[in-house]
Amino acid sequence: MSKDEQYMHRALKLARHGLGQVSPNPLVGCVIVHNDTVIGEGWHRKVGEAHAEVNAIYSVKEPALLQESSVYVTLEPCSHHGRTPPCADLLVEHKVKEVIIAVQDPNPLVSGRGIRKLEKAGIQVKTGILGEQARETNKRFLTYINKQRPYIILKWAQTSDGFIARNNYDSKWISEPASRLLVHQWRSEEDAILVGTNTARFDDPKLNVREVTGRDPVRVVIDKHLQLPKKLHLFDGSQKTLCYNLVENKVEGLTQFICLQEHAFLESLLEDLKAREIQSLIIEGGAQLLNSFINAGLWDEARVFVAPGTFGSGVAAPSLKTPAAETKIISDKLLYFTNPY
Repeated sequence: MSKDEQYMHRALKLARHGLGQVSPNPLVGCVIVHNDTVIGEGWHRKVGEAHAEVNAIYSVKEPALLQESSVYVTLEPCSHHGRTPPCADLLVEHKVKEVIIAVQDPNPLVSGRGIRKLEKAGIQVKTGILGEQARETNKRFLTYINKQRPYIILKWAQTSDGFIARNNYDSKWISEPASRLLVHQWRSEEDAILVGTNTARFDDPKLNVREVTGRDPVRVVIDKHLQLPKKLHLFDGSQKTLCYNLVENKVEGLTQFICLQEHAFLESLLEDLKAREIQSLIIEGGAQLLNSFINAGLWDEARVFVAPGTFGSGVAAPSLKTPAAETKIISDKLLYFTNPY
């Protein structure tokens, strides 16, 4: 691994500290190096707060060294006024020697403008260092910008004989406690979590974060004909909840009912989530909802727990027509899939 790659690897590690905190902004890390010594580090910690480059620059104890320093940043520095001032301007102001960038920002508000601003100021710019790893780190943001929809993660647990629930739709408990703990960690990292009508009715999930420290995702449920009982946890008013339906628009406390047309229902739902700056979405079931997204090709990643137990009969688990990209053993087997399209 070259020195450029070593420092960029560190910047990517820093960037991931912002997971679950900075959406709809990207995850960005920054490392500042002078004479092969790291003199500053930072990452984007929370949406609306200082960006990675700002935090890194102001962590440098001797600012005069910046003029002879290399700045490693995981995404092209912003060139526009958003919630905060442009980072490219700050780098120009401090007359840094060079900026090494993992990937260009696809956001039309930036998209090369930050690089051009740096070069115009006489700053050396190098791009493409650990670009593939950087794209993986920012897969949510890149999907949000390039596909104009949230990054979609399918998640379910199934028995070793291929069932996601019993015949009465009961699915408690297929997975082991260690797997359920991991699911709460995942929830804290994503913007929203979606379930269908049957899962809401038969499982009565809270869809919050309980086992780890982190923010609760926005709860999303599909109830096309508004037939779900209001006594369900989803309607307890404890966190922001979106209910997509075919009947009416209304707001009740933290719960918002959104009426869509039957035609292109899923696409319209995703379009509405995008408009609400929901950058990532976990779909936790049930089988009918998961299959509808799979059949429409509307997914990016799937995380499937395979538990050793069996049901013998029941609701069949969804099937993905692509091999698992990765397998891990927790207490259950965990399969990771990615959508090749």
